[in-house]
Amino acid sequence: QHYFIQSNLRMLGSGRNLLPRLGRLCKRRLSSAPRTITTHYTMIDRATDDRWADVDMERYADEVDVAIVGGGPAGLSAAIRLMQNAQREGTEIRVCVIEKGAEIGSHTLSGAVIEPGPIFDLFPDALEMGAPLKTPVTQDQFAILTKNSSIVIPELLIPMKNHGNYIVRLGHVVKWLGEQAEELGVEIYPGYAASEVLFHEDGSVRGVATNDVGIAKDGSPKDTFERGMEIHAKLTMFAEGCHGHLSKQLFETFDLRKNCQPMTYAIGIKELWEIPEENHTPGLALHTVGWPMDRNTYGGSFLYHVDDGPLVAAGFVTALDYQNPNLYPFKEMQRWKTHPMIAKHLDGGERLMYGARALNEGGWQSLPEIAFPGGVMIGCSPGFLNVPKIKGTHNAVRSGIIAADTAFDGIVDGSLNMESGHVLDSYREAMRNSAVFKELYECRNVRPSFCTPLGLWGGMLYTGIFYVIFGGKEPWTLKHHGRDSDSLKPAEQAKEIEYPKPDGKLTFDLLSSVALSGTNHEGDQPPHLTLKDDSVPMARNYAVFDGPEQRFCPAGVYEYVPEEVGEGYKLQINAQNCVHCKTCDIKCPSQNINWVVPEGGGGPVYNGM
Repeated sequence: QHYFIQSNLRMLGSGRNLLPRLGRLCKRRLSSAPRTITTHYTMIDRATDDRWADVDMERYADEVDVAIVGGGPAGLSAAIRLMQNAQREGTEIRVCVIEKGAEIGSHTLSGAVIEPGPIFDLFPDALEMGAPLKTPVTQDQFAILTKNSSIVIPELLIPMKNHGNYIVRLGHVVKWLGEQAEELGVEIYPGYAASEVLFHEDGSVRGVATNDVGIAKDGSPKDTFERGMEIHAKLTMFAEGCHGHLSKQLFETFDLRKNCQPMTYAIGIKELWEIPEENHTPGLALHTVGWPMDRNTYGGSFLYHVDDGPLVAAGFVTALDYQNPNLYPFKEMQRWKTHPMIAKHLDGGERLMYGARALNEGGWQSLPEIAFPGGVMIGCSPGFLNVPKIKGTHNAVRSGIIAADTAFDGIVDGSLNMESGHVLDSYREAMRNSAVFKELYECRNVRPSFCTPLGLWGGMLYTGIFYVIFGGKEPWTLKHHGRDSDSLKPAEQAKEIEYPKPDGKLTFDLLSSVALSGTNHEGDQPPHLTLKDDSVPMARNYAVFDGPEQRFCPAGVYEYVPEEVGEGYKLQINAQNCVHCKTCDIKCPSQNINWVVPEGGGGPVYNGM
């Protein structure tokens, strides 16, 4: 308590507001003793828990040539290419894909405008095969918003060039890729969450294990308890997407980030609308920056007219290096929709779906080592998103193809085997010489250029000159600011933000939004939002930053609620609401939240998001 009072007295200052502030502080501080919140077995050792003493903990194991964690664009592309190579060479191999979503595509969320080239590399006749690439981009618009007006940028100066690209419902594309993979003989296991990396005695990756199921909320075994399954492989590919649970562990185990800058992130929130036909312009891709963000907060939006019924995909992206703990990304998106340039597209429409996902923005400067003993990282696990293009799917697919080609060579020549994990140096080198690394290098300075005293205007000017005109050939590389979790100011130093109440037509409350994500988890299981120290939320996050997790979470998972007895507040974790965006793990100012996988099949159920 001494540390907490001392650290906050420095913020309180002096003058007539001192006593009211001190009263609020003490009410927060002294309301309760630390309580038990975290019961998950990744944080509570079952070996010392008597309730587990007589439980059989043996796991069944299976062997495959390549295990792939994550059934998104990268993972499925790698699986497809592996089987295509095997068929071409007349070789039999086993490839399995482990996907935590209940179905392939059910956890996929993106804008999305995609560059189709890498998919055509996999399937040159993809359109004839029925690939859901239905909406070619016909119009590109980019605008800077002020509160009541907009400045439209000439198409020549727009950093993303979308002609030749497709507006897609990415979940449907992923589902189609899954169907092609299965036809080629890939074993796909949806509804199974890979929860643990397995290692050989020499420390190399041996494979993964799926999570245990049948554990009660208090951490005890239920009658239905079943141990997870081990999958051993010659090579394990980690394609978990942004800030993956296992990838995060591997960064530390193999020190994969020792030669790069910290990754910087954003939270993307998306809604899918059905709009009146007269408002619909199939193929229109509109992007905006500016309002409602201030000039020092990086963010922007997309609005895509999908030719799949009169649908519009509307999304708002907020960089997670924002400084004001009162900022509420969900409410910023709701406010953005009220701008005249945006509202005219949605007026008279009906909101069908809602979801959110964190995305990598660090680019070139933040790329980790992507190959290590027994494994590789592909797609958004290492962070191949191109920020000015606002696209990562094409690079995810490319990285999956390159990983598959190099892995297949290793299987054939015997360098990849079951006895010990091999470092796939050929993948690392092929990626360094690929179009993925080339374009990430060219756009490397776009994101950090917005982190100067000139903010938005400085970043726009820099991007226009050095990226759009000169193609990223400047001989210097700008640095990122540091970790997003370190950027928040104390609440006492931050400006209050007033958000308008939702009208139920264009803007909405949070819980009715989460309901449109289809999110569901088994209620009687330990919360998968684990805390390293159960005392930190009240002692630091709430006391210093006014509980920012209750605002940066786009699903209402974190609430500070009144104590049942006495005064004060406590943290309540509504794990069943979680849409698996990973924002809490990234932005928590104390780095106290560790997101782990819940029971397989839980989470959102997106349909073409």
